Amino acid sequence: MPRPQSTLGAIVELVAIVAFAVGLALLIQAFAVKPYQIPSASMKPTLQVGQRVLVQRVSYHFSDPQVGDIVVFHPPEGADESERCGLQPKPPNEACSEPVDSPDDTNFIKRVVATPGDTLSIENGHAIVNGEQIEDDFIKPCGGGNTDCNFRKPITIPPDHFFMMGDNRGGSDDSRFWGPVPREWIIGKAFATYWPLDRLGIF
Repeated sequence: MPRPQSTLGAIVELVAIVAFAVGLALLIQAFAVKPYQIPSASMKPTLQVGQRVLVQRVSYHFSDPQVGDIVVFHPPEGADESERCGLQPKPPNEACSEPVDSPDDTNFIKRVVATPGDTLSIENGHAIVNGEQIEDDFIKPCGGGNTDCNFRKPITIPPDHFFMMGDNRGGSDDSRFWGPVPREWIIGKAFATYWPLDRLGIF
């Protein structure tokens, strides 16, 4: 590439390079990989408050989320309100089986514990899927008299919906209370953590 012959030419070239770099970065964030900061303790001990992860948006265009995936998604609208389950009144002793119709504009990060067609119950914070407890030795369990940890009456996950739970089972606002998440509300899969450096790694 020939060098610019004037100061003005050099400035124009620099502006063009910066604009291209910024545009490329925005394009990558919009369609491929986006950074995300953990806002709460709901995913402890796997993810700490303030930890930063990378979320890729590509793979779910070609395959479905799987049990164990950590995903970023839009929760149902009003997920922080008291009557937020789409099934009212919600039957006792079972998790919410149906979300409200519209998504919130906030982002949540949780783990997929059940997929479309699965039957799910919860005992002491452990997900029992199709009659078997899924592998979850990485979670912070809960139990005792905590009613948020026991929903022993099974529900069935609707088509194209995914049931999300935080790894901090006694301190997570998740699908137990506002229902499974429609596939189109899922933003992407967290695949790596890059900050702080002592937690650097791939999921």
